[in-house]
Amino acid sequence: MSTATLKSSGLEGQSAGKTAVCSVAQGDLIYRGYEIHDLAEHATFEQVAYLLLVGEKPTDSQLAEFKKELVSERALPQQVIDYLQAAGPMLKHGSAVPMDVLRTCVSILGNLDDHSQATTHQANLIKSKRLTAKIPTIIGHMQNIIDGREIVPPNAKLDHAANLLYMITGDKPTPEMARVIDVSLILYAEHDFNASTFASRVISATLSDMHGAVTGAIAALKGPLHGGANEAAMDMLREIKHDMGKGVSVENWMSKAFADKRKLMGFGHRVYKNGDHRAPILHKLGRVIAEQKGAEATEWFDIGEQVQKIMLDEKQIFPNVDFPCGMTYFVMGIPIPQYTPIFVASRITGWAAHIMEQHANNRLIRPIAEYVGPPQRRWND
Repeated sequence: MSTATLKSSGLEGQSAGKTAVCSVAQGDLIYRGYEIHDLAEHATFEQVAYLLLVGEKPTDSQLAEFKKELVSERALPQQVIDYLQAAGPMLKHGSAVPMDVLRTCVSILGNLDDHSQATTHQANLIKSKRLTAKIPTIIGHMQNIIDGREIVPPNAKLDHAANLLYMITGDKPTPEMARVIDVSLILYAEHDFNASTFASRVISATLSDMHGAVTGAIAALKGPLHGGANEAAMDMLREIKHDMGKGVSVENWMSKAFADKRKLMGFGHRVYKNGDHRAPILHKLGRVIAEQKGAEATEWFDIGEQVQKIMLDEKQIFPNVDFPCGMTYFVMGIPIPQYTPIFVASRITGWAAHIMEQHANNRLIRPIAEYVGPPQRRWND
């Protein structure tokens, strides 16, 4: 029997390696030396993407060239479009969800990429830019197909985040909405060894390719205990509002949820015990968009704020970034099943940075397990 003893289940609090990409701590969240509030206020997503992928803040000329590269790579190969069309019935009938389809699209892109098998830094950087550019297009085309509309092609005149929202809805976003989606992508871009990033590093540590590692990361992010929390949080708020129409107050709904030991999504965090730095940033921006849209949109934030207060008063648990994300995306007209794919459109930059870091200084990730099965026994006894 193994003599190893795990400190805690789920590897909580245990170091699994070193990284120069991101620092996550109770007091701050830092991308390559830059704090998240600073980035959310002063940077654009393209600048943050360059920072994560290349390692330094871009100059004006570097940013212009990077944006030009992303725009040139937005279009999808016909094979991916054909698959999206074929996946339409699966999405409509529920045998697949958008994260499943996005995962498969990334895998197909790997089969079509001329750098697919290479793990050099140069090849990985090329692939990381291509994936950053193409994932929003996959999401947009997928939603167009779900809605039964003509596919909305990328708009080269729009920045990365604005183009994503445009392709999903078919409408050019206002500057305010474009900025909100841009900031949300910044907030979700990176978070050290979270479940999906760690999955991508485990895969890339075998010297597997970037597309394979990203495909595995998408599969990890799909789960409601990770990326799916923003979808689940909004579904919960819709359920609360529905029950309010039957005379059930928010307080009574929450009391029953506590009594039933129901897991309430969008709250708590493994690291941020005293609050997620990102949540207030997105909540404030989302609330402004809701107020611009009117009372019906603002009501979602009113309900959400009641839920937050009750959770804090009764359980001393703060919301994480997924809670305001759900409300913000909802009032912006983004379909709930696309919330987590949009997470991918952001986190691809962090994943790619980690995959490149792993390939650059690799050691196979192979922990041991603490055996708790029966003692040794003989087959013929």
